[in-house]
Amino acid sequence: MKVGDPVPDIKVKDMNGKDINLKDFKGKKLVVYFYPKDDTPGCTVEACSFRDNNEKIEKMGAKVIGISADSIDSHKKFSSKHKLSFMLLSDSEHKLAEAFGVWKQKSFMGKKFFGIERSTFIIDEKGKIAYIFQKVKPQGHAEEVIKVLESL
Repeated sequence: MKVGDPVPDIKVKDMNGKDINLKDFKGKKLVVYFYPKDDTPGCTVEACSFRDNNEKIEKMGAKVIGISADSIDSHKKFSSKHKLSFMLLSDSEHKLAEAFGVWKQKSFMGKKFFGIERSTFIIDEKGKIAYIFQKVKPQGHAEEVIKVLESL
């Protein structure tokens, strides 16, 4: 995906098991962030930062949506434990991650595997990519997103 591309027409489940398609949010700005795994240190920092800044982001006319390959049950536990105030989507078959180009080969302690590269996409009201953050550092990321939203 690159700036100007339309969001893909792919359905996934939210943490309540409801079918969600990012195209359904046309008319609203979205902050779609892909993260590797529920309840891990970096992902928790990032999610809690979005939680703490969610009201400000919503006042700017945008909706935060977190996406990982974790299960619906995992998302429910993660959201409840950290009192997350936004939607999490379960991309268990990594169709969205692949479409957005964030399903990548990674390496940890000499082992290679595929997983989500932490990335955030701002999607405009027309359903097109307006801004991309790649290889995101969790600390302070929500504040970076707010700065970009202010400039759009």
